[in-house]
Amino acid sequence: MSDSGPGRHFLQIPGPTNLPERVKRALSRPTIDHRGPDCAKMTLSILERLKEVFQTDGPVIIYPSSGSGAWEAALVNTLSPGDRVLFGSNGQFSSTWQNVAAGVGMTVEELQGDWRCPIDLAALENRLAEDRGREIRALALVHNETSTGVVNDVAGARAALDRTGHDALLMVDVISSLGAIDYKHDEWGVDVTIAGSQKGLMIPPGLGFNAPSQKALEASNSAGQARSYWDWGRILEFNRDGFYPYTPATNLLFALDEALSMLLEEGLADVFARHARLAEATRRAVRGWGLDIYCRDPKAYSNALTAVSMPAGFNADLLRQVILERFDMSLGTGLGQLKGKAFRIGHLGDLNELTLAGTLCGVEMGLAACDVPHLSGGVKEALAFLAKDP
Repeated sequence: MSDSGPGRHFLQIPGPTNLPERVKRALSRPTIDHRGPDCAKMTLSILERLKEVFQTDGPVIIYPSSGSGAWEAALVNTLSPGDRVLFGSNGQFSSTWQNVAAGVGMTVEELQGDWRCPIDLAALENRLAEDRGREIRALALVHNETSTGVVNDVAGARAALDRTGHDALLMVDVISSLGAIDYKHDEWGVDVTIAGSQKGLMIPPGLGFNAPSQKALEASNSAGQARSYWDWGRILEFNRDGFYPYTPATNLLFALDEALSMLLEEGLADVFARHARLAEATRRAVRGWGLDIYCRDPKAYSNALTAVSMPAGFNADLLRQVILERFDMSLGTGLGQLKGKAFRIGHLGDLNELTLAGTLCGVEMGLAACDVPHLSGGVKEALAFLAKDP
């Protein structure tokens, strides 16, 4: 990729996503006093509108952090060293979260699933029913597994907890689904939602989020894990007046303020419908090429990204390299066991029909340039779908 080349770079990874022009302008505003009234007013407005995006009446906590920091915050605020956390494991990012839990002294248990399918809810319910001693203190899931393009059934996981009468906290990672796929923190009975700024929220990396339930807030009062920077109580105390117990990432807050305005101006229902439409066009293109969508279950298809399996004997990273060098477009690499075997098309955030059309053209040209066995009708299938009224 050359900075001096014509046109713009196509960033079509599943995050970080492209920055809207309004967000870029907000980022460039002069930094203000984070202890002053303007910052307090902005913070209170941001915190109130974040509730709409998370679909919760409870608080949302903002950290200057990556998503991994927000994962750690969820664990250390609610649990004690040695507590058992059951992870629904069906992708690279559920495995990464397990490493965070082990690193802060939790006992990690893995409910292993097929990476090409959502977590098996019957197997989950059986494991919860077996736990008569209630050793499992938290159940952790990734809503939208970014490595595979598989969506897990969060409401179904809550139902499994309720049917077994299990009191484990339900923790859910929405890092690649928030602002792209419908997610209902309160309605689905989630205890801690973990999010990041760089995907559906359309701003740069650097902000992490926790949305705790009342049950999780109560658990934080007795949790035995040492915490300081991540401590919910201190942050919520400062937030009441619009401030923070640390120096916030002021210009990222400017960006978040603008991005929230954009999401709510469009309307969340319309945001989700737009993502669903663009995702369906992408899947039609993949089928038109005669390639396999990695996710096997159509009911679990992600509207944030599509992972595409490569034909045997062809390397996905070589394809990505050719597409980057020749057409100035970045696609997502295969992670973990998918390294070299799949590539990922991100279709979330600041995206419309023409952007997606260019993306799919770049993929089809790359397939031809690398002599990957495929049919030539993928883009045509997508464009025919997109030409219809939404």
